[in-house]
Amino acid sequence: MVEHAPLRRFGAGLLLGLMAEQTVLFAVPLMVYQATGSLRYSGLVFALEWLPALLAYPFAGVLADRVGGRTLLQWANVLRAASLALTVLCCSLAPALTVWALAANGVLLSLLMAPVRMAVERTVPQVAPAERLAHTQSLVQNMELLAQVLGPACAAALVLYSGKLALLGLAAAALLLAALCWHGLPDAHANSARQPVLGALRQGWQLLLGNPPIVSLALLNFSINLAFACVLSANAFIVSGVFQAADGAFGLINSAAGALGLLNFLLVPWLLTRLSIHQLGALGFAVLCGGILAMGLANGVLAYGASFVLAMAGCTLFNVFNRTQRIKVIPREHLGKVMGPFYLLNLASYPLGGLLSASIGQRYGIQGLILALSLLLCVPGALLFHLTTRRLNAALGTENPAMEASR
Repeated sequence: MVEHAPLRRFGAGLLLGLMAEQTVLFAVPLMVYQATGSLRYSGLVFALEWLPALLAYPFAGVLADRVGGRTLLQWANVLRAASLALTVLCCSLAPALTVWALAANGVLLSLLMAPVRMAVERTVPQVAPAERLAHTQSLVQNMELLAQVLGPACAAALVLYSGKLALLGLAAAALLLAALCWHGLPDAHANSARQPVLGALRQGWQLLLGNPPIVSLALLNFSINLAFACVLSANAFIVSGVFQAADGAFGLINSAAGALGLLNFLLVPWLLTRLSIHQLGALGFAVLCGGILAMGLANGVLAYGASFVLAMAGCTLFNVFNRTQRIKVIPREHLGKVMGPFYLLNLASYPLGGLLSASIGQRYGIQGLILALSLLLCVPGALLFHLTTRRLNAALGTENPAMEASR
């Protein structure tokens, strides 16, 4: 049992941090929409929340290699908690500045999101033996789904008895507890820790661009994330504005997506005994494409919510493939350097999605935009998925992806 203690602390800290993020994701879009009544502002704030992260990811990857994942995550969570506390104070003392305070907080949280993600990527190989890598990546996905269930559900319940602003204070407390949970975890540094920052950044880009499977996977993630970015940036507007549903419906939809995804995920160990990791990824990709397509066609909040749940369930399965395979084809000593540019490429879609919602979605209708992106994802995206699996198969030396065993 002793050898599992670091893994339990890793999972607990990860869950607390993710629940804090989900609480913020529940409260902020509703606060912005209710303060402005505009999809344009919701999309712009969403874009602002992601643009700084894109610039920070390559530096965060180098930093993770230098100081270690555990140290990086602890400091990032302390700073995120401080940012939320200052936002609560500002909104309380100057309510007229609420939207600007939330936007500024979004920028700060965005900058700190990159170190957190890189810290998790760097720490997973430290707490998991090689033969349990896929299952530990499953644990990470499991914590994300559990947080997606508990975060919005708890937030929707608490908002009945307190204001949405209080939720940000609770999120700050959860981030401090998350930092405490990671105390004492392994914190290995890369051998190249003393490499100059610019040299490390250059090497990270060179390693990524010279790795065809990772380039294809980054482009595939970009395509998927672009569709999801439009959905996530407009979710509060669609549920509360287009379909005129109550605040609780917004939280319920997010919780239901996490619950079904968690149920799906509990089946992953069983599925991995019957499907290769590539087949699992293909199943998830097909389901998420179908869910996004149905969201664009939905004519009521129930149909829209069910479609969103389906898309998120497919994303759950796809991400097991995504996370497991990318670590296999990146040298461990350069993991942070490569994952920084990788995240930059595939998450560049998030601010773009927010801007598309704020412009095209506002003018021509957000569901029409979602439908158009889903059609692009279904056909060209499927071809890109096929190319990605072929490249991963060649890099890993497996002649038939369907025969690849996932341990």
